[in-house]
Amino acid sequence: MQSLFQAYILNNGVEVKNRLVVAPMTHWGSDANGHITHEEHEFIKGRAEDFGMFISAATLVTHGGKSFDCEPHAIDEGDLESLSELANTIKSQGAKAILQLHHGGYTAIPELTNGLDVIAPSAINSAREMSADEVEALVVAFGNATKLAIKAGFDGVEIHGANGYLIQQFYSAQSNLREDKWGGNLQKRMKFPLAVTDAVIEAKKSLNKPEFIIGYRFSPEEPGDNGITMSETFALVDELCKKELQYLHISLHDFFVHARRGADTNRTRIEQIHERIGGKLPLIGVGNLLSSEDIQKAVSLKSTEFIALGKSVMINPNMATLLKNDEFDKIETTLDADKKEA
Repeated sequence: MQSLFQAYILNNGVEVKNRLVVAPMTHWGSDANGHITHEEHEFIKGRAEDFGMFISAATLVTHGGKSFDCEPHAIDEGDLESLSELANTIKSQGAKAILQLHHGGYTAIPELTNGLDVIAPSAINSAREMSADEVEALVVAFGNATKLAIKAGFDGVEIHGANGYLIQQFYSAQSNLREDKWGGNLQKRMKFPLAVTDAVIEAKKSLNKPEFIIGYRFSPEEPGDNGITMSETFALVDELCKKELQYLHISLHDFFVHARRGADTNRTRIEQIHERIGGKLPLIGVGNLLSSEDIQKAVSLKSTEFIALGKSVMINPNMATLLKNDEFDKIETTLDADKKEA
């Protein structure tokens, strides 16, 4: 377990103090304006202790893409005070503060879009197909949110290309039925994820922040006949590894789940993705790791450079400290809804 507490130096020279990451979690904690509340601040306070990085809840880059109530915003200068408070709360605990950038696409909730249409790559699930101008504007919005994150004092951003949200919708043949340059074959469907990545990287360069961390989160497979396959994810990973990123983050409900199709179904998704990356970038792995035994098993696979924890951090406010001190017997694996924090 102590190998998790070894430092890691990213390719931009930034040292992360250990290999433990707080996974992005939906807190339902921001106010109606997407700004941090006292309750959200209190939840985060302490939970970043002894972690190397803390990735924030999915944060909206432009109006119209909100996929859950109380989602935080990184849309304009009016969000800077709230963003700065969040960044400072995380950094004061010694962890790198990473802001996750998000747009829900067709998963956006109509009641939360400020009267705007729910938009997506194509007209599915009651969403309207985005115009070419809207696609370009959203690419710009991700770059703008990155600039806000830098101004607010974050150490980095994570591009949310996972979990069926907008960026993944563009890459999936199941949700991208476009016939323009943003859809069609695999290379065209990949254009939007890569354009967003380029915009985020360019925003970092424009503010001369070489130490700023940029990561990309992806889901390796989708159900359905036309859903994303492992082979398609390999192709995306190959292109992402050519970009000036600092890490990749695979989103899994189960760390140890095997591939479904497009790869060796007798082996885990995460092992095969790690092999495909081939050391070009570090990989963060996540997936229902609740107990010390789960975490030790994940470490023993040697298929990631970082381990991310979500539910276990919800349940245990001092999760990393318990691991650091080998206090495994104090780790709780189920949530007691009646228990209140001291």
